[in-house]
Amino acid sequence: MPELPEVETVKNVLKKDLINLKIKKVNVYYKDMIKTDYNEFVNNLINEEILDIKRYGKWLVFETGKYALVSHLRMEGKYFYTDKIEPQKHEHIVFEFDNGKVLRYKDVRKFGVMYLVKKDKLFTDTPLVNLGLEPFDKKLTSSYLLDKLKNKTLPIKTVLLDQEIITGLGNIYDDEVLFKSRISPFRASCTITKDECESIIKNAKDILNEAIKCGGTTIRSYTSSLGVSGNYQDKLLVHTKKECSICKSPIKVAKIGGRSTYYCPHCQKVSDE
Repeated sequence: MPELPEVETVKNVLKKDLINLKIKKVNVYYKDMIKTDYNEFVNNLINEEILDIKRYGKWLVFETGKYALVSHLRMEGKYFYTDKIEPQKHEHIVFEFDNGKVLRYKDVRKFGVMYLVKKDKLFTDTPLVNLGLEPFDKKLTSSYLLDKLKNKTLPIKTVLLDQEIITGLGNIYDDEVLFKSRISPFRASCTITKDECESIIKNAKDILNEAIKCGGTTIRSYTSSLGVSGNYQDKLLVHTKKECSICKSPIKVAKIGGRSTYYCPHCQKVSDE
């Protein structure tokens, strides 16, 4: 699933092409992807001009004069800005612009979702209302994170995946953050100290900033718009690795909360593992 750096890359690529373009037609070939009124989605965007594209956590927001089009790529969603052609396999939504080009949304697994709301309803009538703090938000302090963790007995890996606490972090970057912080993914969240919260926040910012510079991480099916692929996978320290870069111990893989989790049992020790 694309995480914060990958979605940021998609946003940046699309902004270069779509700003100030006017939507002339919206073609929907898989209605279940639209989570607000279908007729409003296909009709209200006509003649609307794309003024900005923003990212909140793992969500993309296309802003027009009146509306906000909110999009989540989920597991394998991709956007392609191209000349107008016949819809290709697995392309479920196509936006036609006044310059003759189109934005095509492709999603093999059909997990992606879109919402269209008035701009003033962006943080009330969409899932964005439930998002936690961005990793780069000044409000994300060790005190904030400690307060969110103190009563939770779930593994820290599971809790850091909760988008209502920190939004944008996902499976890959959680593994990297916990490794850099020398914290076992099995640790009960309530045992994490304030200093460890500080370490988590610092390493999250550092890792995500570097991943954004690299265009994200390309693993399995992820590519951004127009086939742009990231190369942060070359800098991963633990996720998908076989050997610890620090102590040379074998990296272990375990399921935590249903997610494959990579960790070093020596560098990320926990007494009750």
